[in-house]
Amino acid sequence: MRLLFIGDIVGRAGRAIVQSKLPGLVERYNLDFVIINGENAAAGFGITEAIVQDLLDAGGDVITTGNHAWDQRDALVYCERQPAFLRPVNYPSGVPGKGANMYSARNGANVLVMNAMGRVYMDALDCPFAAVDKELDACPMGEFVDAIVLDFHAEATSEKQAMGHFLDGRVSLVVGTHTHVPTSDYRLLPGGTAYMSDAGMTGDYDSVLGMDKEEPVQRFLRKVHGGRFTPALGEPTLCGVAVDTDDRTGLAVDVEPLRIGGHLSRHIPSFWENGGN
Repeated sequence: MRLLFIGDIVGRAGRAIVQSKLPGLVERYNLDFVIINGENAAAGFGITEAIVQDLLDAGGDVITTGNHAWDQRDALVYCERQPAFLRPVNYPSGVPGKGANMYSARNGANVLVMNAMGRVYMDALDCPFAAVDKELDACPMGEFVDAIVLDFHAEATSEKQAMGHFLDGRVSLVVGTHTHVPTSDYRLLPGGTAYMSDAGMTGDYDSVLGMDKEEPVQRFLRKVHGGRFTPALGEPTLCGVAVDTDDRTGLAVDVEPLRIGGHLSRHIPSFWENGGN
């Protein structure tokens, strides 16, 4: 199975490149399933129901989030009727929405997607390791699902790496989000799980984490808020990570980053270009 995970969309520029490029990627490279982190898609803060639908119409299959999941307050309502929207699974019991769900891929396979949020330098949610472990106990790979992906929305690289090793051999992909910078540590872990500490953001990299540079720079210089953060509107880069899995085991056989457009070096996964698995 061929999976694509697209890193945190920031604002209009990020949405535009996904809507422009994703349909062609799905068709050209026969992508079976696409996961998009959209928690910064609405002017940099949260995501609206209309944007969720736009991303699904472009070829996304599920939209993950993180610490900005509820920045658009109507998310607390539409999350109950939109199964493609996920919030972190380790929110306390009773919070609206789901943090994990099963979806059908284009090839007919079943994919379990989990969204968890780290606790180091983040909001103190419930233990993400315990929450993810509970989901896997209920739905282990190979019995009910053909592939499993975790979007681990976390600040600390150490916590992300620990989660990767904790789940090695039990899931297809553990990918980090939140820091908006793509890492070069994509690899197959010893047990066959694909791992990348951060998929990077999808937005304008001539910015500070996707935001127009002036206000963030001035806050660092003066320690005074001069205005609101607003997303940068320059040429965006689509960033993500591609994974091919073994149809028999669900474990990964190839993993590489995807980068298209903007200010970062272009990279198309070699196994896409060469025919892959």
